[in-house]
Amino acid sequence: MVAAVRRWRRRAVLVTLGGGWTGYGAIGVLGDPRYGTSRGLDVITDWAPMSVLGWVWVVCGLAAVVAGLVPRVGGVQSAGFTALATPAALWGTAFLIATVSGSYPRGGGGACGWLAFAVSIVWVSGMDDPPAVPREKVRR
Repeated sequence: MVAAVRRWRRRAVLVTLGGGWTGYGAIGVLGDPRYGTSRGLDVITDWAPMSVLGWVWVVCGLAAVVAGLVPRVGGVQSAGFTALATPAALWGTAFLIATVSGSYPRGGGGACGWLAFAVSIVWVSGMDDPPAVPREKVRR
């Protein structure tokens, strides 16, 4: 089992984080967004309501899951990693703006976390999967 996961680490990241993003959007944003989240996103909610932002998380998460389930098709993994990085970068940037502008000074922690997530996703997207281990022939 571990050897199988080793062969598709990047895809495992897409499926795992994609599932997390989908859940976060459905439960944490669409279901019942926290006050701090809503307050830190004022710069975005002037343009799009929380319901739209929740669906952005859900759609991006599902896109990443699908990209992780498709084996080695050109550009699909890149699209999946872009789908993962986009809402995290959006959230991080909004919290950073809210912190710097003074509209939500406590948003600095959220900005650090979400922007670190987005940058980490970009780093992982550039990593190669390890080559497949050659199988030994079974003698009969």
